[in-house]
Amino acid sequence: MGTVLDSVGKVIAAYLSKEVPGYEPFTPSDPEHLRGIIEPGDVLLVEGNNRISGIIKYLTQSTWSHAALYVGPIEGAEEPSGEPHVLIEANIGEGVTSAPLSKYFPYHTRLCRPVGLSYEDRTTVCRYAINRIGFGYDTKNIVDLMRYLFPLPVPQRWRRRMIAIGSGDPTKIICSALIAQAFDAVRYPILPKITKAGSRAARREILHIRDSSLYMPRDFDISPYFEVVKPTIVNGFDYTALHWADKQKPLEEVAGTFSVFPETLVAPPLVPEAIDEETPVEIPAEEVSAQAGAAFSEHFVQLSELAIYRARAREMAA
Repeated sequence: MGTVLDSVGKVIAAYLSKEVPGYEPFTPSDPEHLRGIIEPGDVLLVEGNNRISGIIKYLTQSTWSHAALYVGPIEGAEEPSGEPHVLIEANIGEGVTSAPLSKYFPYHTRLCRPVGLSYEDRTTVCRYAINRIGFGYDTKNIVDLMRYLFPLPVPQRWRRRMIAIGSGDPTKIICSALIAQAFDAVRYPILPKITKAGSRAARREILHIRDSSLYMPRDFDISPYFEVVKPTIVNGFDYTALHWADKQKPLEEVAGTFSVFPETLVAPPLVPEAIDEETPVEIPAEEVSAQAGAAFSEHFVQLSELAIYRARAREMAA
């Protein structure tokens, strides 16, 4: 009977682990920046593209369906190309394994870093996860696998429980539960349950560490104790250095020097001009008289022409 259940479990696990074709990450990761900024103890969240990923994203109402713990190079674990394994993760059908960082370069990822975690505790968290490499996923437990085959409408209050249901065997671990247990080993909070207690004079908060099976990948993203680290901006970002291959050249008024004044006009000086003491302030009387006489003569000529025009108009009308 056990052999039959194990065989059926392997078939279901293989089906759930199969990738869905046509996946394109909305925001692909930047491998070089990610490799240069990630540190031991960081949690790498992944937007997966296999069948079980879609179900987990539905049940958790989140972008993230998988989580891996970065522990640094693991001795004796590397790819045929020589790339070291630096991630610890738990996969359905495989159990707890190690993986290189390049495994998730094609996917949309997010880096979550525990804030204030000491070097000693960070080392303990990483060592806890490394020591669990080889822990398996019990494919004989059909209940554990069948829960992922029915993505039916599930009330929100039951969705987390749908993922948490399991055999309870500590050697059968899902991805987020493994990482939650590692941080629980040093009593580092992720999403503790807070209850109020006390008297009229004082109130205090008591933190209750949740059961590790209740943690989901998105919990590290929304945790108030984990910092979201964005590799592309943490060391500075210059948007002017980007090359937009699909964009037209900037408009002339955007690309060139912009001025609120037309080119034909000269902007008024910001500083008052110096007083020219050599130029006389008063105009000579002779010049004033000449200007006034010329203006009067011009006005008299215009009145005479107007009188002649009106006389001619009356004669034509008669």
